[in-house]
Amino acid sequence: MVERGREELLLLIGALRSHLEAEGAAGNFTISSGGGGGGVTPREGTPLPAAAERPPAASPPGVRGSTAPPPAPRTIPAEQAAPGEAERTPPLTASPAVAPDLEGLRAELGNCRRCRLHLGRRNLVFGEGSPRATLVFVGEAPGADEDAQGRPFVGRAGQLLTRIIEAMNMKRSEVYICNILKCRPPGNRNPDSVEIAACEPFLVRQLQAIRPRAICALGTIAAQTLLKTGAPISTLRGRWHSYHDIPLMPTYHPAYLLRNPAQKRQVWEDVQKIMTLLNDGDGYESGG
Repeated sequence: MVERGREELLLLIGALRSHLEAEGAAGNFTISSGGGGGGVTPREGTPLPAAAERPPAASPPGVRGSTAPPPAPRTIPAEQAAPGEAERTPPLTASPAVAPDLEGLRAELGNCRRCRLHLGRRNLVFGEGSPRATLVFVGEAPGADEDAQGRPFVGRAGQLLTRIIEAMNMKRSEVYICNILKCRPPGNRNPDSVEIAACEPFLVRQLQAIRPRAICALGTIAAQTLLKTGAPISTLRGRWHSYHDIPLMPTYHPAYLLRNPAQKRQVWEDVQKIMTLLNDGDGYESGG
């Protein structure tokens, strides 16, 4: 029992360290380790959040020396959220001068061991597509086919996603496709809060590098995780939301469409709204 607790603690510390390093690379602060105790120092012109907004020192992912596990991502039930609260997250703050390069970010991720998923994975699935894509598709996590090949959305659901992209008069190589998690959860179970805390900072930095005009969240888990809400996909889809000030359209996951082909019409309605935004720059109203 003690050994298991120690393993959990080491995994949590790894996730915490990953988040702090991601924030540091984005230019929000520097980490000092010399005399005077070291610590986190805000970059000039980049203040840390006010005390009322700042999480406790032991809880945010990435603070070195933390011993307490991070809390689960805050979920705001739709019926309790203030207007627009469930649909908005803080904007991406990195300027183009400090935005990461995708290749450099992949190299930094390396043979990731920031959570326990590395123990059972075959391949890390970073993402693929155009580094200048105007549209990014985000799923929840790799499946068995993706784990085997190291590429996102390559199974039957991925083939359907490719057909959807082509129906939008785009090529798969022109968009960017990735997941919130970079490793497959055992048995394709839902991601847990520790895994999300370790991986989501890298998703944010991928978006910083790409700067897309729109995001399409594929499925319940991806949409709820990005929007920090417990609302069902049936109520989230069909209207615009915002993730770090990027317009986000949730829709059904292609795997769901394979089981429920009648819902393809609703997905087509959703992607038509994305096409309107990309082609005409119109139609975006968060929470509309």
